[in-house]
Amino acid sequence: MKRKILITSALPYANGPIHFGHIAGAYLPADIYARYQRMKGHDILYICGSDEYGVAITLSAELANRTPKEHVDIFHEINKKLFEKLDFSFDHYSRTTCKEHIPTVQKFFLDLYENGFIEEKVEDHLYSEKDQKFLADRYVIGTCPKCGYEKARGDECPKCAASYEAKDLLNPRSKLSNANLILKPSKHWYLRFDMFKEKLSDWIATKKWKPNVVHFVKQYIDDLKERAITRDSKWGVPIPMKDTEGKVLYVWFDAPIGYVSATKEWANQNNQPEKWKDYWFDANTELVHFIGKDNIPFHTIFFPAMLMGQNDPYVLPKQVPANEFFMLEGKQFSKSDNWYIDLEEFFKHFTTDQIRYYLAAHAPETSDAEFTWKEFQLKNNSDLVGKLGNFIHRTLTFAQNNTDQKVPEMNLLDEVDTAFIHDMKAKICEISQAYEEFKLRKATSHIMELAQLGNVYFDAKKPWLFKKDPSKVSSMHNAIALSIECIKNLAVVCFPIMPHSCQKIWEMLKMKGNLCSLLWNDLIDKSLPKGHELSVPSILFTKIEDDLIDQEVAKLGKGEKEMENPLKEEITYKDFDKIDMRVGKILEAEKVEKSKKLLKFIVDIGFEKRQIVSGIAEHFSPEEMIGKQVIIVANLKPAKLMGIESQGMILAAGDETLEIPTISQLKPGSIVC
Repeated sequence: MKRKILITSALPYANGPIHFGHIAGAYLPADIYARYQRMKGHDILYICGSDEYGVAITLSAELANRTPKEHVDIFHEINKKLFEKLDFSFDHYSRTTCKEHIPTVQKFFLDLYENGFIEEKVEDHLYSEKDQKFLADRYVIGTCPKCGYEKARGDECPKCAASYEAKDLLNPRSKLSNANLILKPSKHWYLRFDMFKEKLSDWIATKKWKPNVVHFVKQYIDDLKERAITRDSKWGVPIPMKDTEGKVLYVWFDAPIGYVSATKEWANQNNQPEKWKDYWFDANTELVHFIGKDNIPFHTIFFPAMLMGQNDPYVLPKQVPANEFFMLEGKQFSKSDNWYIDLEEFFKHFTTDQIRYYLAAHAPETSDAEFTWKEFQLKNNSDLVGKLGNFIHRTLTFAQNNTDQKVPEMNLLDEVDTAFIHDMKAKICEISQAYEEFKLRKATSHIMELAQLGNVYFDAKKPWLFKKDPSKVSSMHNAIALSIECIKNLAVVCFPIMPHSCQKIWEMLKMKGNLCSLLWNDLIDKSLPKGHELSVPSILFTKIEDDLIDQEVAKLGKGEKEMENPLKEEITYKDFDKIDMRVGKILEAEKVEKSKKLLKFIVDIGFEKRQIVSGIAEHFSPEEMIGKQVIIVANLKPAKLMGIESQGMILAAGDETLEIPTISQLKPGSIVC
C-alpha cells in the first residue's frame, strides 16, 4: 500500500556554517530515508529550511556589524549550497523569514491562547544594569543548574543538553559585558505545558521509538511545567496582541512551526495553496522528524503539545529518529579552536559520495560517534575501493574483453550459482529492512557484505579459467551474468547513500533513466536481458594516500589564534619607540548621540586635558568610566568620529568581551613604557 510520509530535518540555525557533525545527525539520515522511500513508490515530502529568528542571531549580527536580516541571508545561502554539494534531495528548502511563516506562527499562538493554554504573567527576569536592558537567554551565560558546567548558555547546556529558563542558571552573567545580572519584573506569556502532561504521556506510551528517545522523554515529562514563549527583542515573530511592542515569540516556539510554513510555501510555489493540508491534516500521514539529541524535548514534547492545542487537526509525529552527537577526532567541532574541517578544502580532495558513505557507516545512532581521518581513509580504501569498486570494475572489464561487452545468456545453473542468487536476495531484504528502521550503520554493513558476496562468487567461479574451454563457456557466462546482476542490485541498494556514484554505475550498465525516478522493487525483480550492451567501465573510487591524510590531521588544532587574530607585520624597537603612551584620568564621559558604540571622554593627561572618542559603549557605561586612570596613546594624529574630534586613543584588550587596563598609583601624564 502506498504510504504518505512527511519528512523533516531540524531547521539549521542561520548563525554560522553547518559542519559534518550536524550532517551526520539530522540531515544525511533523513535524505537517505527520503530517497529510499521514494524508490519504494511512496508519497514523500521532504521539508527543511533555515531557522532565522532568535536572540543568538541578533547577538552574532551585532558582533559582525550586520543587521539580523543581512546575517541570516549570508548563512542561509552558505548552508543551502552545502546541502546542494552533498546531493540532498529536499522537496523544499525554506526559511523562517518567508512570508508564510509569521501568520502561521501567530495562528498557532492565538489558537493556544483562545483554548486556555497560554497565560500572561509578570515575573522576574534577568536584567543587566550595565547594559540597561533585559537580556534574552542567548545573551546570558552561567553555571548549568543540572550538571554544574560553568560555560552553559541561557537556554541550554552544551555539555548535558539540559533545557531550562535563563534565570535558573547559577551565577548568571551578561555575555556582552560579563556583568552580573539581577532579577527584575517584566511581562511575558507562558505556555502551560503542564496541562498537556497526561495527554502527552498517553500518546508517548504508544510510540516505538529509539530507547534513548523514550527514556529521555519519560524523564522530562515527569518535570513538565509552564514555559515562557516570549522574549524582549525586535527580531522575531511579533505577538499578535495589543500593547506588545518590543516583545516577540521565542525562537524555540516558532522554529518547529517552520515545518508547516515551509510546506505552505512549497504548496504556494506549486500553485496548489491548499496542498499542504494533504500532509498536515491527513491522519494517514506519517510525520517523521530527524533531529540531534539536543532537539529531543522540542520535537517529542513541546511541538506535539503545540499541535495538540490547535483548532486544526494536525498530525503528530509518528517517528523521531534522534541521533547522538558526532565528534571530530574525539572532540566537538569548533571553528574557534581550529578543530573543524574546512569544507571548501575538503571537496578539492574528496567526493560527496565518499563522505556520505563514511557518515552513514558511522552514524551516531545509539551513542556518540566521531569522524577520524584515518578511519575515513580506511573506509574508502577498504570498502569503496577494495570491495565495491573492485568488484564492479573487474566484472565489467572481464565482460568487455570476453563477452563482447554484453550480458551473456544464463543456463544450467550450478549449486554455486543458485546459492549466490539466494544470498543476494536475502542480503537485499536485510538492506531494505535496515533503511526502514533508520539503521544506516547496518545498511552500509550489509551493502558491503553484498559487494563481498560478489567478489567471493567471482573468485569461486574463476571465469578466467574457462574462456578458452568450449565445454566451460556456459559456466563462464553464468558467472558474468550473475555478477552483472549483483552490480545492478548494488546500484539500486546503494543509491540512497551514494546517488552520484550509483547513477554512474547505472550508466556503465547502459540502463535507462535516473535512479531517483525509478522503483526499487521493479529494478530488483527485473534482470538485465541477454545481449544487453554495456558501457566501458570507469573508475568509481580512488585510493586515499597516507600523505594526504597526514596533512589533514596536522591541520587540526594548530594555528587557531593566528587564524583568528593574525600577528601584524614585524616592527623594530625604533618603530615602537615612536608611540607615546601616557596615564590619563577620565574626568567626564557621555554617550555620543545616534551612536551605539561611541563614548566621548574628557581625559586629564597631566599637562593638559584631551577629548577622546572610543568605541566601547557596548561594553562600558559612561558612569563606570569616570575616575578611572587608563592608558592612552597621546601622540596619535587627531581624527573625527561622527563629526567629533578625537585627540588620542584609549587602550583596551579583548574581542567579544573588552577589558580596559587601569593604573592605580601613577599620576596623570606619567609615561607608560
